[in-house]
Amino acid sequence: MSDPGPSPAAAERQIPQQLPTPPVPEAGGTPEPDGAPRAPESARPTDRGRAGLLTVLILGSLTALPALSMDMYLPALPDIGTAYGSPAAEVQLTLTACLLGLAVGQIVVGPMSDRFGRRRPLLIGMAGYVLASVACALAPGVHSLTAFRLAQGLAGAAAIVIARAVVRDMFDGLAMARFFSTLMLISGLAPILAPVLGGQVLRFTDWRGVFLVLAGFGLITTVVTARCLPETLAPRDRHAGGVGEALRTVRGLLADRVFTGYLLVGSFAFGALFAYVSASSFVVQEIYGASPQTFSLLFMVNSIGLVATGQVNGKLLVGRVSLDRVIAVGLAVILLAAVALLLMTSGVLGSVGLFPVSAALFVLMSAMALVLPNANSEGLMRASRAAGSASALLGASQFLVGAIASPLVGIAGEGTAVPMAVVQLGAVLVAGTSFVLLCRPGRPRARMESPAASASSGSSASSTT
Repeated sequence: MSDPGPSPAAAERQIPQQLPTPPVPEAGGTPEPDGAPRAPESARPTDRGRAGLLTVLILGSLTALPALSMDMYLPALPDIGTAYGSPAAEVQLTLTACLLGLAVGQIVVGPMSDRFGRRRPLLIGMAGYVLASVACALAPGVHSLTAFRLAQGLAGAAAIVIARAVVRDMFDGLAMARFFSTLMLISGLAPILAPVLGGQVLRFTDWRGVFLVLAGFGLITTVVTARCLPETLAPRDRHAGGVGEALRTVRGLLADRVFTGYLLVGSFAFGALFAYVSASSFVVQEIYGASPQTFSLLFMVNSIGLVATGQVNGKLLVGRVSLDRVIAVGLAVILLAAVALLLMTSGVLGSVGLFPVSAALFVLMSAMALVLPNANSEGLMRASRAAGSASALLGASQFLVGAIASPLVGIAGEGTAVPMAVVQLGAVLVAGTSFVLLCRPGRPRARMESPAASASSGSSASSTT
């Protein structure tokens, strides 16, 4: 039987002591001048009223930022290639650059948020994202656009990595998994609306207008976050150490076999998803001759499947079925969909139209909602005292694998979808192997000790079972 996790009472437990209250100065002391709003007891994020809804909306918008940054300009990828006279593989490097920025940025910002709190690094990163988006709109060539996309990813990484860390500050156990599924309802609107909005923007302007819209969204999100999201990491829970302690924390996390297993499961599942994201525009429009609006509609349908399955996961499965069992089912479904796509795109099943391929992609996308939020939750549950660093590793590895998958799907040119299917199949096979060999579902596990303490003492967390 899979690890049942914490008891229902403990699983639902939220952690109010990690939501800061205004510090009471000692004799001669003063409260910390970090400028963060201190919400009263009745308006804290853990409440079930309006403040709780506002927190969900803010965190959902932050986690949606990477999807908006990548999906909104997907319908314009062929137009960008035409405008710059660049091949598809070169244009797809703009996606790769953004993903690399998101990966590296999370590694930097995550440990910073453990040391300085969540708000300050978040607001600095969001301001940088707005400026980088404007620079993308003004890029004179594909190479400068690639560089600005890298900067956009580096700055925007603060949004997703700190949003996950805030959730870890607020919730524990199965309550955290449920909250991630709730966030998917909000952040899942991004892949639904982004290509549709991008396609509509292209009806009135060129691809540069897409980046101006992204800059506007980033600005609004920054202002609302600055005004309404309180600090969730109390000063007493912050790490005072510098780079050395951050590196020891990361090393301790990676030494934990179970944490690394869930990291690889989420990363390679995301790689399979991003193979679809980066290739679907060319597959649907160039191979099957669909219009940008048709592509946007199909992308929206697939994203609805992702969101709907996420709600089934959060509302019906979490707490009734072990997270490991849900992950296993999700990986099995993704594997079947990837095999079907490979058979169809390689011609083994003869000439196949757009509808069967779209159906297989719908199944693959929907099953991602059974894997990604649960793998992230399981990984974060292994690191209660280093949520920022753990969130950084989980997120960075996902976007790094996505960055590798992005150029691979276009390696054979624009006339075939076989590379997309091969990358998806290979990624899910690695994810499944990591799940079985490293996570070892069905076996009892000891709780992980403090990552920094584990690393500094030289003990091997990889022996944890």
